[in-house]
Amino acid sequence: MAFTAKDVQALREKTGVGMMDCKKALTQADGDMEKAVDILREKGLAAAAKKSSRIAAEGLVYAYVDRDKKVGAMVEVNSETDFVAKNADFQSFVQKIAEIVADKNPADIDALLETSYDGNLSVADALREKILVIGENLSIRRFARYEGDAVAYVHGGGRIGVLVRFDADSAAAASSELQECGKDVAMQIAALNAAYLDKNSVPEEDINKEKEILIAQIKNDPKNANKPEQIIQKMVNGRIGKFYETNCLLNQAFVKNGDITVEQYVSEMSKKAGGAMKIAEYVRFEKGEGLQKREDNFADEVAGMIK
Repeated sequence: MAFTAKDVQALREKTGVGMMDCKKALTQADGDMEKAVDILREKGLAAAAKKSSRIAAEGLVYAYVDRDKKVGAMVEVNSETDFVAKNADFQSFVQKIAEIVADKNPADIDALLETSYDGNLSVADALREKILVIGENLSIRRFARYEGDAVAYVHGGGRIGVLVRFDADSAAAASSELQECGKDVAMQIAALNAAYLDKNSVPEEDINKEKEILIAQIKNDPKNANKPEQIIQKMVNGRIGKFYETNCLLNQAFVKNGDITVEQYVSEMSKKAGGAMKIAEYVRFEKGEGLQKREDNFADEVAGMIK
């Protein structure tokens, strides 16, 4: 029995399963819709798809570095509850995803899902299996990947992850100082969440917006409202310096020694390493940031179970 693209779409709407899996099921079922539904159910795909509509904003962030291959990766995989993040099987899955990202360099999440997981399953297949076994919706939300001398840091059991890449010569790259420096800097990023690397990284529109806010603050202060415009501009320029110190990583006071900046600390560690190194880029993930959180009412849940 032949089937059309509309049949594939109808099966997808009925089961929530991806288009390619629906097409395969209809092919296997020779176009029989009900048989195709049974095939998807037998594979567990339909059950996994039903869970996909549920909110997943918990989970883990994990960062991984292969120093021999000079590549690092970080991923965020979300679950519905924090209990799952403590599940050893889930933790191993997240770690494996980070290793796959580092090794295979997928272009985006869709490409990652199509990548081989273990030679038999794709990442998408493995994810569906985990959904069925764990019983919660799981989602691979995002990843980052750096090639070069990278250092990874994970804080709070996977709540925050940081990946830092250095530009380093051979002497610095092989040193323990780079690893020590990288961890210290990553911990600083985890704690203070600098929005920019340095002054040159701040977009002009962000600086202009900050200046507008500062001008408004000064003019709204009765003590400063009547000051000449040139004086106000000088005050703004002075306060912009504080903006850099707060928001630019290299300009921040180093958390382990407030007498020096992060840039000065990196320079000191570079000298100790007997080479040259500087921070090239970094990325910080915080689990569930920007996602809608699931709201559970335990009393209602227990009452529902009794009924």
